[in-house]
Amino acid sequence: MTTASQSGRGFVLKLDLRSGVPVYRQIIDQVLGGISTGSLKAGDQLPTVRQLAVDLAINPNTVVRAYRELEIRGVLATQQGTGTFITDKQPEKNHLERQRRVTQLVGELLAKAGAEGIPMQELVDYFNELKNEQNRRT
Repeated sequence: MTTASQSGRGFVLKLDLRSGVPVYRQIIDQVLGGISTGSLKAGDQLPTVRQLAVDLAINPNTVVRAYRELEIRGVLATQQGTGTFITDKQPEKNHLERQRRVTQLVGELLAKAGAEGIPMQELVDYFNELKNEQNRRT
């Protein structure tokens, strides 16, 4: 796993090169996640392509691809000579994108649980217990 911190902020990018998720998707997902949680706010500057590529030990073209997709969505704006910044546009909550992300998270959870010897049924039982407990509270 490799990480890169946004200078002067609490936002940290973490890549899992063994997850099977393309690196550029991990960058996109984490930037969008940072915006939705408030870790990244409008006007915040992201590392340069070169700096992020060095910090994460990845090809700069991968960072360019992620930044370009985020620019197309209107989430990032690059100003020549000054850097790449978070815009004030909130990312759209697309149903297919959400479904893709949930599928990815479930896959990662199952892979990690399997590596620990935890069967899927045990996870399902645990989630059901949590759901029942939450229902009792409400």
